[in-house]
Amino acid sequence: MRVDLFDFTLPSQSIALRPARPRDSARLLTVGARGDFGHHRVRDLPALLRRGDCLIFNDTKVIPAQLTGRRGDAVIGATLHKRTGPRRWRAFIRNAKRLRAGDLIDFGAGVAAIAESRHDDGSFTLIFAGEEPVETLLDRAGTMPLPPYIARKRPADGQDARDYQTMFAAKEGAVAAPTAALHFTPDLMQQLKIAGVETAMLTLHVGAGTFLPVKAEDTRDHQMHSEWGRIDAATAARLNGLRAKGGRLIAVGTTSLRLIESATGGDGIIQPFEGDTDIFITPGYRFNGIDGLVTNFHLPKSTLFMLVSALIGRERMQAAYAEAIAQGYRFYSYGDASLLLP
Repeated sequence: MRVDLFDFTLPSQSIALRPARPRDSARLLTVGARGDFGHHRVRDLPALLRRGDCLIFNDTKVIPAQLTGRRGDAVIGATLHKRTGPRRWRAFIRNAKRLRAGDLIDFGAGVAAIAESRHDDGSFTLIFAGEEPVETLLDRAGTMPLPPYIARKRPADGQDARDYQTMFAAKEGAVAAPTAALHFTPDLMQQLKIAGVETAMLTLHVGAGTFLPVKAEDTRDHQMHSEWGRIDAATAARLNGLRAKGGRLIAVGTTSLRLIESATGGDGIIQPFEGDTDIFITPGYRFNGIDGLVTNFHLPKSTLFMLVSALIGRERMQAAYAEAIAQGYRFYSYGDASLLLP
C-alpha cells in the first residue's frame, strides 16, 4: 500500500509533553466494530471490559540509553537500541560522519566504548570498555531516551526518569517505553481485578527503531526493525485457556500485540516464544492472537498507525484520529489512549 494513505495533519499543540496526573485520568477514546466512538477516561476500563477479558502487559524496563560523548574534538551522540552481546549494543549515532570503526568514544563518568563496526543503516555496534556491567555504566552516564518529538521541545529531566516507566517495569532492556501501560495505576489494577478482568505479562524490549520514519513510498519496501521478546509456556497456556472460555485477549500497547501475533499461528493457538520479531502489520493482515488493543495515538505514516489501521480499518482510524484531534485529545507517548475493539 502507498505510505501516504496513512498520513494526517496533527496540530503541534496536540503533542503531549508531560503525562496526565494521575496517570489513569488520561482520556480514552473507544472505537467499536461499527466505527462508533465513545469518550471516557482510562480509569473507566473496568466498566468497559467484560468479566473474563484479559489485559496483556509488557513488563520491559526502559534503560538510560541516551549517551553523549567525545571522539577527540567531535561531540558524538548515541542512542542504544539493541543488545547483541554482554558488552555490545547497536546504536544510532548523531554526528556519525565523525566516527569510524575502531574509534574510542569517551562518554564521561568513567564510561567509554569502541565503535566496532558500522552497519548499512548508519548505526554502529559499540563495545563498552571495562568490566562493570553495562547497566551500571548507563546509570552513571546515560539519560532517559525521550521520543524525538518530545526531545526536540525540551530536554529530559529527573521527572522523566519516573514518568517514562510503567508500573510493570521489571526486566531491563527497552530504550522506549510501552507507553499504553503508562496510564495504569495500582488503584486501577485493583478495580480491574474486582471487575473480573484478568491480566498477563510478557516481555518485549522496545527498540529505538520504533520511532524511525517510514521512508519508502510503498509499505512493501519498508524494512521493519527487530526487537527481542519472550512469552513463557505458562503464560501462553493460560492465555489460550482464557480465550477458550470466551474471554477476549486485549493487548495493552502495540508491543504486546506484535509479540502475541508473532507467537500465534493460523489456528489461533499462542505458542511459547523467545527471540527476535520483526513482524510488520499492515491492512490486510489477519489477526490470530488478540481481540482488542489499548494504545496511544501514533505518528502519521508510522508503522504503528498502519498497525491500528489493520485492526480497525484505515478509513475508520482516520476518522477516529480526526475525532480525537477535534475533541482535544493529547497525542503520542505522554498522551491519551484509545480502546480498539474490532
